[in-house]
Amino acid sequence: MSARRLDGKARAARLLAEVERRVGACKERGVRPCLAVVLVGDDPASQVYVRSKERRAAEVGIEARDHRLPATTTTDELLALVAALNADRAVDGILVQLPLPPQCDTQRILLAVDPAKDVDGFHPDNLGLLMLGQPRFVACTPQGCMLLLEDAGVPLAGLRALVIGRSTIVGKPMVQLLVHADATVTAAHSRTRDLAAEVARADVVVAAIGRPEFVRGEWIKPGAVVIDVGMNRLADGRLVGDVEFAAAEARAAAITPVPGGVGPMTIACLLHNVVLSAERRASPT
Repeated sequence: MSARRLDGKARAARLLAEVERRVGACKERGVRPCLAVVLVGDDPASQVYVRSKERRAAEVGIEARDHRLPATTTTDELLALVAALNADRAVDGILVQLPLPPQCDTQRILLAVDPAKDVDGFHPDNLGLLMLGQPRFVACTPQGCMLLLEDAGVPLAGLRALVIGRSTIVGKPMVQLLVHADATVTAAHSRTRDLAAEVARADVVVAAIGRPEFVRGEWIKPGAVVIDVGMNRLADGRLVGDVEFAAAEARAAAITPVPGGVGPMTIACLLHNVVLSAERRASPT
């Protein structure tokens, strides 16, 4: 068996085309979707991520307002900027690029973002609404994973799904989305006993543990679907996921490659959330 590779680039391109169409509809109603991007310090990886997000935003007609702050910025200074962006009616989404410098209280900053502009889906209000099955914004990476599973034609109802990783950014919202799709879900993590056995039982595996090739290909149940969220840079410069790709591909029915799988979906889903916020501004209830 050789698994079908789930093409995140192609799926993201289709989603971005839909976003562009919806941006145009917003503009016709006098609303220009706007994303405020806040970057503190000079972290090279963060700068790359921000440039990529802003470039994609421009391509679909979303205005990206860039707020670059020095690495010495304090929590209070950052809170003041977030408060100003919350109050700015022209701003539909606020993205605070993580990680923040150590002197900034990340939790206080994220809690300060207006939940109605929290297009990352990190605010407790939005995580709570997701748990209730009434999401305002869905965290971008889990949202992208679900779209890829949909593209793969996976009938999730009744399947055994395993989520490896329990972060509030990926793991926990991923569990909720799978539960709402009627899968039978197990959450695994660094303290899980006999992870190999858990993987071997799963019809769907979502790996988001942040360890290169930690999930061995031989663990994968034949015919399972594997969504690899990991993005790990090895000493030789190669990018690999959290799953041992070649061996897993030989057993799975479908699998996401790294790169080119989940990664492109994250930015596309972020911009989808921005236009969703703008649509709410254009049609207030």
